[in-house]
Amino acid sequence: MSWNVRFTTKALKQAKQLNEDILSALARLTEHLKIYGPAPGKRWHNYGKLHGKIQEDNRHCHLVKGHPTYVCCWRVLKSENYIEVYYVGTHEKAPY
Repeated sequence: MSWNVRFTTKALKQAKQLNEDILSALARLTEHLKIYGPAPGKRWHNYGKLHGKIQEDNRHCHLVKGHPTYVCCWRVLKSENYIEVYYVGTHEKAPY
């Protein structure tokens, strides 16, 4: 079962500002999300669910470790097999 992965307009703008290494990691993550669903596996550092609104299933993982650390955050709609990436950028500015 494959999943649909979409980026919000804001996340697309954020991704355009990243360097090649981080974009490569983001592309690999996107492929893993399409194939394996919202839980991409242990390969992705600090993967986990974000706690917040009860109705929302938000998750994140680190794309590149170091200073700064880059993260990706996404929202899951299981009923529609849909994953929406809403943030890609540094850990310091992440919306959690």
